Amino acid sequence: SARAPLTSGLPRCRLGPSAKPSVEAMPSTDHMMSDKAMKYLLCRPSVPAPLDPNFCPFVLGKRMYMKHIAQTTQKDAVAELHFAVERPGGCCGRDKLPVFTSSHDGFDASVFLAGEVIRYMLWQRGGLKLILCGPPNLCAALTAAFGPGGKYEFEAKTMPKIYGIPWSVTTVATVEELPKSVELPVVCGKVADGCRIAFDLGKSDVKVVAVKDGEVLGSAETEWDVTNPDPQYHYDVIVKAMKDIAAKLPGPVIAIGGSATGAVSADSEATWCDCFPNVPPDVYKEKVVPIFQNIARNEFGNVPIKVINDGEVTAVAGGQMVGEGCLFGISLGSSEGSGYVDADGNLTGWINENAYCPCDMNPEGPANVWSPHRGDASMYLGQRAATRLAKKGGIDLPEDMDPEHPNMNQTNHGPHAQCLKKIQAAMKDPAKEPEARLIYESIGVFLGYTIAQYCEYLDIKNVLILGRVSSGDGGQIMMDVAKKVLEADFPDLAGIKFHTPSEHMKRVGQCVAAAALPEL
Repeated sequence: SARAPLTSGLPRCRLGPSAKPSVEAMPSTDHMMSDKAMKYLLCRPSVPAPLDPNFCPFVLGKRMYMKHIAQTTQKDAVAELHFAVERPGGCCGRDKLPVFTSSHDGFDASVFLAGEVIRYMLWQRGGLKLILCGPPNLCAALTAAFGPGGKYEFEAKTMPKIYGIPWSVTTVATVEELPKSVELPVVCGKVADGCRIAFDLGKSDVKVVAVKDGEVLGSAETEWDVTNPDPQYHYDVIVKAMKDIAAKLPGPVIAIGGSATGAVSADSEATWCDCFPNVPPDVYKEKVVPIFQNIARNEFGNVPIKVINDGEVTAVAGGQMVGEGCLFGISLGSSEGSGYVDADGNLTGWINENAYCPCDMNPEGPANVWSPHRGDASMYLGQRAATRLAKKGGIDLPEDMDPEHPNMNQTNHGPHAQCLKKIQAAMKDPAKEPEARLIYESIGVFLGYTIAQYCEYLDIKNVLILGRVSSGDGGQIMMDVAKKVLEADFPDLAGIKFHTPSEHMKRVGQCVAAAALPEL
């Protein structure tokens, strides 16, 4: 997830040695889309991305596919695929997709799109069991794709890490046998009354704040080594930071709120947090999954604790800032961090790992260094969206910042942060600005079409944009182009309101929102 800072300008201290993290990118293993599938899925947007002319928005590719389906007159050529994705706690996502049967030329397109639609739901909501109902040969193809050695083996291996439950795929004969759709909103507190502490676990530091009755009394930042394989090290770093900041409160801590990168369960379990990448799986399950509850119980008298994904705390704080719900918050940082609050300010209970969701159908789109797939949102709505287009935007780059250089195709964020600074400097140079702004116009195109894609499952009326990529004039350019996209291709969504963080939110808004999460 992208970093959505809980605090800024804080005192820093260092604990322990820092090992060099692994930077090796995951190789892209997706097979090229077949020529037959391309005919049904690839199209040009009304608002093209100036520096990425082959960008084919997922949402438009699906729309074109549906038109082909509607225009089909061949007998017995169209059927329906229904699927369910079950999650712990009795929740279940349901969807359906009209599909071409194997007798039709568009069958390849149906296999491709069905797999991507399911992958999208998995990364948006999470899942431990996929249940299919549809044409037998299509269901067989999808079962293989989401199994060992299949196209989506990465998802099949990752979901068990999130839930601690083996992944499975089954097929049923009738739609009636599928589990019903069940979505349970997660209610979070909205008032930071009394003495509370809040924390944010990032990949470089642990941020903590002390809050009393909505007022921030203290804040601090502690660097840590996320690559350390010992969970006791992580426990001790977090606890020391929390106890040090709690000392600034006039009374005992009555509640703890927090955020972390990765997937956090509704019970505040660290089910798949990439702050602990080297903890062995069996030790992770025993020591890291319950780490937040253990800290609250063992160190703070078992006070209420609520921890959510870092993108979600952005949405919660954004909803409080604008005074409205139905808000999607997007942090364009090192990757895309995002979350959603409904009309009542409640969370979805989904994992919201939207950086892994497909957003570009272009078969030659950029590979996601964190997954084996191409066209994922992490390469379109974050730092790497800007840096991969920097050369095309006329930015003077050293050889090791060239988009094709190995340094720029690894998981290490450092070179991209430096490259982004060069882009931002060019935006302030009148001679370079006309070319450099095309980078932000392109990201604005990506943003507009991806928001429209998210609207398929979410009632979005407000969008909050933040993160380092959106700073300066580039942020406004992106929002203006995103609005143009919605007006051109999705007029029913043109009323969506875009927001940027107020000064209060930048300073303490997310701190207070995190501290308020536990209800007393």
